[in-house]
Amino acid sequence: MADTTTTKINGHTPEWTPDSWRSKPMKQCPDYPDKAALAKSVASLNRLPPIVHPREINQLKQHLRDVAQGKAFLLQGGDCAELFDYCEQNAIESKIKLLLQMSLVLVWGANKRVVRIGRMAGQYAKPRSSPMETVDGRQVPSFRGDILNGFHVDERELDPDRLVKAYHHSSATLNYIRAAIASGIADLSKPLDWSLTHVHDPELKAKYENAVEFLKDMRSFMHTIGAENEKFHTVDLFTSHEGLLLEYEQPLTRLLEDPTSSRTKPKQAYYDTSAHFLWIGDRTRQLDHAHVEFFRGIANPLGVKVGPTTPASDLLELLRALNPAREPGKITLITRYGADKVSALLPAHIRAVEDSEYARTVVWQCDPMHGNTQAVSRGIKTRRFTDIFSELQETLRIHKEQGSYLGGVHLELTGDPVTECLGGSEGLGEDDLSTNYTSFCDPRLNEKQALELAFLIADHYRTERNGSGKSSPVIG
Repeated sequence: MADTTTTKINGHTPEWTPDSWRSKPMKQCPDYPDKAALAKSVASLNRLPPIVHPREINQLKQHLRDVAQGKAFLLQGGDCAELFDYCEQNAIESKIKLLLQMSLVLVWGANKRVVRIGRMAGQYAKPRSSPMETVDGRQVPSFRGDILNGFHVDERELDPDRLVKAYHHSSATLNYIRAAIASGIADLSKPLDWSLTHVHDPELKAKYENAVEFLKDMRSFMHTIGAENEKFHTVDLFTSHEGLLLEYEQPLTRLLEDPTSSRTKPKQAYYDTSAHFLWIGDRTRQLDHAHVEFFRGIANPLGVKVGPTTPASDLLELLRALNPAREPGKITLITRYGADKVSALLPAHIRAVEDSEYARTVVWQCDPMHGNTQAVSRGIKTRRFTDIFSELQETLRIHKEQGSYLGGVHLELTGDPVTECLGGSEGLGEDDLSTNYTSFCDPRLNEKQALELAFLIADHYRTERNGSGKSSPVIG
């Protein structure tokens, strides 16, 4: 029989089970009116096979251990809220190619291996600040993601059937990710679209073109000397989503054999098989609430969003609850303050962790998107490229000052030519937002803005290695 995971919470050592979260208060809790339909959907999920395998989850944990120890860099990105409609070939391929391009640039700049995690194959639920919203003068339930209800005003009632639909769309998305990678979509011998015609600043364009030429020359050199192997034709791409809807996560959490245990003494652990990596959002990280209770018992690597309302004292309590064994790389702290708040808040958060028994065990990751959302004319939600990069620059500077390591970035992006964030080398202005604004939730970087951000991060690291204080200008 498997050992039950236990840890001290508020001085007690309660036993953990996959449903012990139900005894705790819960934020962002959907109240399904049809309990019988909910039970039927949950029963269906209980019978369905895992979406991901424990061996893959443990492989990611090993990669994240390297990130925590400063040996690798984490790139995590994808849609704010996936739609079921995004489960199609072009949408999936465009995100895979963009994450690959960005990771190549980061390898060139940071001189470290890059771990890739997509906000894909399950990012269907979104927390909302209000249960209701006004659409065309009419009060309707808020859109909470395709796993809960539909965006159209006539589909806003909670529908338990969507839980099973989310499973099948996640499975189909991940299946095609695996098939595309196995078929060579990530083959470095194939040319990628490195078009930089949108970059108008000559100095910036020259820097980007030099990086591209270096990457092309490196690929050509490896091919010429016959040094290519399977790793040059494929990449690891793991999946992630916010673990918001526990009615979905619980039935996909299974007691399975831990692949890292010995054959003579096999051990079992609870794995949430809905994704390789899950995170707890800024609205649901209360220590004595349901989400922390649920995630403290699973073996997956976990993220925790850390924002302006996070007391520094809570960080240690969260780490002790979620990672009592102090396993390096188990927890990723995803900071998201806003460009104007990061310098005031981040140092205290770093010191709370790095001066404790958890020093060098966490992955520090910057999410420069969520703290920089604003509304412009006509109430359109957007983000400014300058604010995004400013928060990232400040975060890099502060980690260097504090002697800690910023191990990654967490971005909302798409491989499509959307016009949702202002600025960048394209110089997108407010009048451009309506050109191709397709997000049903928060604004995303388009493929050019996302790639440009990767170049700017890479340039920061190369400048740091070369001992120069000068870095690339930010456009827009």
